[in-house]
Amino acid sequence: MATITYLTTIQFDFGASRLLADELARVGIKRPLFVTDPGLVKNGLFERVRAHLPAGHPANTPAGPVYAETPANPTERAVLAALAQYRAEGCDGLVAVGGGSPIDLAKAVAVLASHDGPLEQYAAIKGGVARITPKVAPVIAVPTTAGTGSEVGRGSMVILESGRKLALLSPNLLPKSAICDPELTFDMPPGLTAATGMDAFAHCLETYLSPAINPPAEAIALDGLARVGRWIEVAVAEPRHREARWNMMMASMMGAMAFQKGLGAIHAMSHPLGQIPSLNLHHGTLNAVVAPTVIRFNAPHVGDKYQTVKRQLGLLPGTDLAKAVADLNRRLGLPAGLKAMGVTEAMLPAAAADAVTDHCNASNPVKGTEADYLRLMREAM
Repeated sequence: MATITYLTTIQFDFGASRLLADELARVGIKRPLFVTDPGLVKNGLFERVRAHLPAGHPANTPAGPVYAETPANPTERAVLAALAQYRAEGCDGLVAVGGGSPIDLAKAVAVLASHDGPLEQYAAIKGGVARITPKVAPVIAVPTTAGTGSEVGRGSMVILESGRKLALLSPNLLPKSAICDPELTFDMPPGLTAATGMDAFAHCLETYLSPAINPPAEAIALDGLARVGRWIEVAVAEPRHREARWNMMMASMMGAMAFQKGLGAIHAMSHPLGQIPSLNLHHGTLNAVVAPTVIRFNAPHVGDKYQTVKRQLGLLPGTDLAKAVADLNRRLGLPAGLKAMGVTEAMLPAAAADAVTDHCNASNPVKGTEADYLRLMREAM
């Protein structure tokens, strides 16, 4: 069992979820609101996690406070519904069980549990970073996917009532504890394993390419890239392969540890595309689909970094990196383009306009213009 203190405290290994009661006591949460999603309730994974609490624990009863309606892309409406339950139940913290969506939703609830609304004022592009104080309610994150790394991230992505998918960013949003148990990912379907794994890939890649100066973050990102390159296809093909699942969860965590350095155009594109209400597209899948196009766009601006990336992925020096990623997507069974995901030409101008103002555009190797993003989205169709 590894206990890691880097940004926050992380319990990482098979069986780590058994430490939930200990972590609640360490953090000082006595009556948590559990935040999860309908799928994890239906497949029994949520109850497997909660069952690690001892009999008689106030959170380990059928009446224990649970918000289980997290949507695939967290919304402000869902945040407010969970907040109302948090207050009505007299909760003093949150336990998020699931992928990035429940964890991000729990973080947003933690802000409004201790700060006045509306939520939009805490968005990074609205000057919200400085408004999020250490009063944020404590969160424990138990990831059940290996992709977003939100359990060690300082951000929360929420679709606001305005329709914009914006980031709340603050060191105060870091969960007080991350309980990373690769065993919880054994039953992920292959498609979700692939999509979340490519989300981790995008985090590691974009962090390394970001022009900000942060060598420790780059070193972590490069190690994460190597783990994805070695293990993602194994995890998809053999869902219960212990070494593959362990390494993919580690790569996911490392990607989020590193992206404190900044992300880039892949995310600047996937955020506005992910806010299209009629589609409700998966974030990791979007990242995978637009990555080859962005890799080509950034090529003149990254020096020799692509050679390092190729080494980490086990590719030959002369390999076309964009084509290699597109080929990996194909082998993983991911969509060939945005059109296959239901995106239409009519949706692109609004998404391109929002991509320019997305906080990730600022940390791309070259800032994209609205025209750039419209062209990139069309190329990714």
